[in-house]
Amino acid sequence: MEGLADGDRLDPVQQSFVDAGAVQCGFCTPGLVVAAHDLLSRVDRPSDAEIREALAGNLCRCTGYEKILDAVRMAANGGVA
Repeated sequence: MEGLADGDRLDPVQQSFVDAGAVQCGFCTPGLVVAAHDLLSRVDRPSDAEIREALAGNLCRCTGYEKILDAVRMAANGGVA
């Protein structure tokens, strides 16, 4: 996941997870960020169903996934909620 950043500047997906409050304990964050980054490299404006499918298999015990979905939507919208 560290390879996504450009020096000290976070990748837009990483930044959206921070901005949306989608980072909790951090255990699931790397897998979710990498999966979201991969999805957004293939699909510019994914539907909620596409986001859910791309993130399937990444388990988060801290959230109800809504903030995670918000973060992916935010990254797809250029950082705008």
